[in-house]
Amino acid sequence: MDIGLVLLGYVIGSIPTAAIAARGLKGIDLRSVGSGTVSGTGVYYHVARWAVVPVGLFDIAKGALSTWLGLQLGLGLPTALAAGLAAVIGHNWPLFLGFKGGRGIGSFMGVLLVVFPWGFPWLLGALAVGRLLQATAIGALLGLALLPLLTWATGQPAAATWACLGMLAITLVKRVEANRLPLPPEPAEQRRVLLRRVLLDRDVAPRAAWIYRHSVDEKGAKT
Repeated sequence: MDIGLVLLGYVIGSIPTAAIAARGLKGIDLRSVGSGTVSGTGVYYHVARWAVVPVGLFDIAKGALSTWLGLQLGLGLPTALAAGLAAVIGHNWPLFLGFKGGRGIGSFMGVLLVVFPWGFPWLLGALAVGRLLQATAIGALLGLALLPLLTWATGQPAAATWACLGMLAITLVKRVEANRLPLPPEPAEQRRVLLRRVLLDRDVAPRAAWIYRHSVDEKGAKT
């Protein structure tokens, strides 16, 4: 495995597209508004709806470019996939934003576009169905959970299946970690919050209350 390419993938993924758009268009830090997620969703709700298109395309390109480079350099599919996943990790935990980033769905789709093109409409369809049912987070989670089975059923290389399992693992870790937002002190409420984070990708049940909640400070505390 070429460690240099994997590190390059992480740096490419760390380019904070959504944060740059938010700063440039509205002068805000997405880490301090709404859910605190630095993502296309944050841009959509707190900056400008049209801006989610270029931001989303760039996020897809980060995963696609890192994966494509591995294949073009003849480093093999496992290394190419490792570079693509490194780009997703960079997007989720960006070097340039104190390791507080997005959720990586766009960059996942970029990786899939290069190595398993059918995975792109599969994940896009899962998001669309989730959106239609007002349960986008659940749709994304189910789409990612079933993706390894889809690669296996369609005879894809084992590396692709393992990479899809890696996508699911990265998503679960990111949802639970939630940009280091603190958990409530009561054990019972902690368990409820962790379950909501895994299933709903938020700390409270009402979606609007999470998206439009008060600002959060540098430590993640509500203000």
